[in-house]
Amino acid sequence: MARRRQPTARQMRLGTELQRLREAAGLKGREAAAALGTDSARLSQIESGVVGMSENTVRRLAAAYSCSDSQLIDALVSMATDRTRGWWEKYQGLLPISFLDIAELEHHASHRFDVEFLHVPGLFQTENYARGLFSYRVPELPYTELELRVGHRMERKVVITGPAPIPYEALIHESALRIRVGNRSATQAQLTHILEHSEADHITTRVIPFDLDDFGGAWSAMAYAGGVVPKLDTALRDTAHGTASIDSEAQLAALRTLFRKVKTVSLDPKKSRDFIHRLAKEL
Repeated sequence: MARRRQPTARQMRLGTELQRLREAAGLKGREAAAALGTDSARLSQIESGVVGMSENTVRRLAAAYSCSDSQLIDALVSMATDRTRGWWEKYQGLLPISFLDIAELEHHASHRFDVEFLHVPGLFQTENYARGLFSYRVPELPYTELELRVGHRMERKVVITGPAPIPYEALIHESALRIRVGNRSATQAQLTHILEHSEADHITTRVIPFDLDDFGGAWSAMAYAGGVVPKLDTALRDTAHGTASIDSEAQLAALRTLFRKVKTVSLDPKKSRDFIHRLAKEL
């Protein structure tokens, strides 16, 4: 297959998972390449996501690596052979590739959960709220790009508002609800928007209030997308240098535990809706 100029995060993840299977089998690159009937350079391209693969190639590699996890193998085959042209592709060349990657990640996710302390989660944001956040970028974004980013963020909501919504759970700290990204009216509209979304059966919203005792989890913000199998989950966390993508099993397990700890101390869904409703009236 032709060499890709810029593989997507999903394509690179496929290569990473195949590399992990090879390393777990204790095989060197040249040994795996020989089993596939190719050379080490080609295998390196496969593992870096710069060349595509057929179903047969994925299954031959899995067999060479003695992988017996049929669900994982089927999921990897799907990643290799899927030719979905999603709505996000119209932003190709107009927005940073990371915007397209997160939309594709959500499109293929089995479920989503967020933990937020400073901002309302992206899937809950109104246009005005998103525009307010993007307007604070330094250097300032040109108007056209700002509106493209807002439009992209609004279209991402299809994963929870479209015809085939996925389960979504948001843990939002009171600080994120109180910070006025817009004026009072815009903030009330944002809170009302959250309440409207929270009425859906597949959406759960929980508030982390200020008055918690012994809460040391303010560093636990994350966005988490479930894969077809847990090994293909992905977590996103903000760092000083941008957004980090986390996909190692150990780190993902730790983040799932962290999410459960924060969830345990948050308000239940009904109390959370009542909390947001009162806050909207107080503004």
